Amino acid sequence: MLFSMLCLSACMQSPKPYSQQMVESHGLGDFYCNRGYQELLANTGWDYVSGLVANAVLKTWIAYPEHTEYYDAVKAFADGSTNEDGTMIFNKKGKNALRPSNIDDLPAGNIYFTLYREELKKGNVIDAERYKTAATLIRNKLKYDHSRIADELPGAGGFFHKAVYPNQMWLDGLFMGSPIYAQWQHSFGAENEEEENEQSWTDIAHQFKTIHHYTYDADKQLNYHAWSATPDDENSFWANKTEPFKGCSREFWARGMGWYFAALVDVLEYMPRDHADYPAVLNILQQVAAGLARWQDAESGVWYQLLQYDATMKGDGVGDEVAGKTYNVGDKSNYLEASASSIFTYAYLKGIRLGLLDKTTYMPVAEKAYQGLLTTFIRPNGDKIDIVQSCASAGLGPAKDHSRTGTTNYYLCGKDTGLAENEGKAVGSFIMASLEYELR
Repeated sequence: MLFSMLCLSACMQSPKPYSQQMVESHGLGDFYCNRGYQELLANTGWDYVSGLVANAVLKTWIAYPEHTEYYDAVKAFADGSTNEDGTMIFNKKGKNALRPSNIDDLPAGNIYFTLYREELKKGNVIDAERYKTAATLIRNKLKYDHSRIADELPGAGGFFHKAVYPNQMWLDGLFMGSPIYAQWQHSFGAENEEEENEQSWTDIAHQFKTIHHYTYDADKQLNYHAWSATPDDENSFWANKTEPFKGCSREFWARGMGWYFAALVDVLEYMPRDHADYPAVLNILQQVAAGLARWQDAESGVWYQLLQYDATMKGDGVGDEVAGKTYNVGDKSNYLEASASSIFTYAYLKGIRLGLLDKTTYMPVAEKAYQGLLTTFIRPNGDKIDIVQSCASAGLGPAKDHSRTGTTNYYLCGKDTGLAENEGKAVGSFIMASLEYELR
């Protein structure tokens, strides 16, 4: 605790806001994407993690436009991933970065809208149209081509998380797909027929209404990480087979709920308030906000990796047996987690700013959370700051990976769920939380 207080004191002496400090420490480069080191944002390949960082850097430029190097880095990232006319987005290997029905491939495209507006303002019509074309490519791929739960199944019309996870919706996926869909409708939807625009907003709302219906536990006031419409499918071996919460995974994973919370705020920023589904989506946001406030750690102000437990929860040392093999053996403790805590803080502060969440109720939660981010996770490192204690990654299945069981043992002791430092998911979300705090 003394170290944390000294860290906070040292960082507070810096004349630069924390958003800029983190952009210059790890936003422009020197961060990790699911354990893969990224030296420079400008030449990082297309990925939802690098896209999150790029979007956070771009938001910082909007707030502090004198830092043109921020904008230039994001534009270089976009230009290095987009062909000359915007009809293809490619990865570092030059292959199509938008794989079939992979919702994680989409959210980096959120940067295209600001780039479009800025280049159009500069008179750079060629680049502006290229960015609009690329954003439209992503929106159309999601709306028209992405696999959905079939009509005869519960949750019909919900987007698959990925093709390798058939008939599954994860909380993560709402952040990956819905905000870019909503931002496209807000920016360009009026160019289509009114009926199609209306239907698209209904489609966006349907994703939230569906996953909330199946994953929300009213007693705990939390959402399970994922849900499968076909829990007996081999790729859904992790799912509950019986009621209550048939098809749901077993735990409340913090970052999954963070993605969900942020997605609700980001979509409601653009959703027409006179749309028939607006009240339902707003109600979901308010339920999520109330639940997360309940599970905020009273001492630190931040949140645990597994939301319903404190640090006394540990892996059981026995592990999980699936198909005759044992996985996730260990006794690591539950821990305060940086990326989810940053995303929650961002969503609370932005929700308050937009008038979506009650300021009197939630500003104390958000301000305590932000101070908790600084004392718990931010460390001085020479002329930089680092962010520590982030879960590297987490998922569920598929059948070829029985280690991803969705149990307490998995989230605490899994091979891919270990702690990471300067992970892009924490870097980007901390920048966005800091911006909202600075502009509140």
